[in-house]
Amino acid sequence: QVQLVESGGGLVQAGGSLRLSCAASGRTFSNYAMGWFRQAPGKEREFVAQINWSSGSTYYADTLKGRFTISRDKAKNMVYLQMNSLKPEDTGVYYCAQATRYTGSSPYTGEEKYAYWGQGTQVTVSS
Repeated sequence: QVQLVESGGGLVQAGGSLRLSCAASGRTFSNYAMGWFRQAPGKEREFVAQINWSSGSTYYADTLKGRFTISRDKAKNMVYLQMNSLKPEDTGVYYCAQATRYTGSSPYTGEEKYAYWGQGTQVTVSS
């Protein structure tokens, strides 16, 4: 089993920044990817960003490129999401997830690709 715990959410004014963290523990896999998803009130959960744990290559939702950055610290088993120039529409619960059978041939943007999920952390951006 894999345990994922997010932190770093909170209330921020529009234009501000937040850095989310995700601590991973438990079983390890040889090839996997870590992703961030978010769910706004009344909306479906959507893909934000993904990182290939092994290579560090990243992939982003088109609408978030340039504002969000995903990174990982292998030594600490941590994944981060740096969010800049935040907008009210970025408000939602942000989830960290792990895809355990990642081949690296294409990005995993669908929820069904991810086997493990954290409990989520709330991000609220005020206007």
